[in-house]
Amino acid sequence: MTNEPPKAPPLYPKTHLLAASGIAALLSLALLVFPSSEVEAKKTNLNLDLMAPADMGAEPSSTASEDTVEENAVASPFAQIPQEPATDETAATPLAMPPAVVEAKAPGHREVVVAKGDTLSTLFEKVGLPTTAVHEVLAGDKQAKLFTHLRRGQTLEFEVTPEGQLTSMHTKVNDLESIRLSKTASGYAFSRTTKKPVTREAYAHGVINSSLSLSAQRAGLSHSQTMEMASILGYDIDFAQDIRQGDEFDVIYEQKFVDGKVVGTGNILSVRFINRGKAYTAIRYTSKQGTSSYYTADGNSMRKAFIRTPVDFARISSRFSMGRKHPILNKIRAHKGVDYAAPRGTPIKAAGDGKVILAGRRGGYGNTVIIQHGNTYRTLYGHMQGFAKGVSTGGTVKQGQVIGYIGTTGLSTGPHLHYEFQVNGVHVDPLGQKLPMADPIAKSERQRFMQQSQPLMARMDQERSTLLASKR
Repeated sequence: MTNEPPKAPPLYPKTHLLAASGIAALLSLALLVFPSSEVEAKKTNLNLDLMAPADMGAEPSSTASEDTVEENAVASPFAQIPQEPATDETAATPLAMPPAVVEAKAPGHREVVVAKGDTLSTLFEKVGLPTTAVHEVLAGDKQAKLFTHLRRGQTLEFEVTPEGQLTSMHTKVNDLESIRLSKTASGYAFSRTTKKPVTREAYAHGVINSSLSLSAQRAGLSHSQTMEMASILGYDIDFAQDIRQGDEFDVIYEQKFVDGKVVGTGNILSVRFINRGKAYTAIRYTSKQGTSSYYTADGNSMRKAFIRTPVDFARISSRFSMGRKHPILNKIRAHKGVDYAAPRGTPIKAAGDGKVILAGRRGGYGNTVIIQHGNTYRTLYGHMQGFAKGVSTGGTVKQGQVIGYIGTTGLSTGPHLHYEFQVNGVHVDPLGQKLPMADPIAKSERQRFMQQSQPLMARMDQERSTLLASKR
């Protein structure tokens, strides 16, 4: 028989342990039911943040830094620019779509976003208005029919009484213009509001690597601005054949802002184009009489009696020659003009002011326009697809006016313009002809012109120097 050591007596009686366990359970339950004041405050704050009207429809911020970023975004003048919706990278589709109808801002205010296939009747239905009310709303004013020409993605806003009666309807047509219909005693009255943009000067610089259009686009210029630049300089530079890799341009132009947002562009104020190492500069000047034109920095007109090429950015497919073999007739025949190949329908411009002595068919030229410019000069435009509206025999045209469109009528192997230039009845090469100059700045305007042109020239020089210095 072995001697086992005696067991130690329990520290606490069993009844005491059971009582302690019970008390602990009661304390835990009490903490769950009656939280401390600190926990209760945090819980209350969270609920208030989530339910605040300003946050309705928005994701709650999880950290203080995120809250700060959101506040900065609202304070920015560009805060109205819409952000891309959150997306699932795998599915590449929006995680959440905004509601079609939003009721916010004030009681009775409703907004609906125009979707594909929507009409004014379906939009009324979406906000809970009877579709039969559409006729009543539009009947008061002819201009009210503008509300039936809504675009997809456009927002239409309504103000509705507690009884469900429409008091006003409003939408933005564009960044500058909005329209409204308001309830009156006799029906609904139409009104239009137009914001006046703030105009500032902007600068663009580009170097041509492959084409003018691509380089201008990279510099931030729109297609219309590129065309305007080519038109301004088109008297000195043939944009169909003169442009070379490495050519550069500097442009100062008007940029329009509304509420800190760019909403459009205005006129080109000055442009410098370096073509094959030679600089061509043009300054926009408006005379005391209100007429605007472009001049060189020393006041000579950029406008000549004729523009260099009647088709923008076309390719020369055949040059002036007295011994060319005709591609259709297959025999040697003088080519007394220049052919410009371009897509069918490309606009053709009058090379100068003049009288239209023919707008019709002319043998192998097909659809043809012939313009007489005073007593000395005459130009011919052949193989047109058709004539521009208002161009007819006996009428007059202005320099740069569209007179027709590239086609293949007559003896033509493909869409192009056949362009001829005559001086005193003799055909000359339009690419080699020295063009007569237009009048320079009047002496009475010269001082005023210099006061406007010199700051623009200085601005272009300064911007260019700053840009080049930043690339070193």
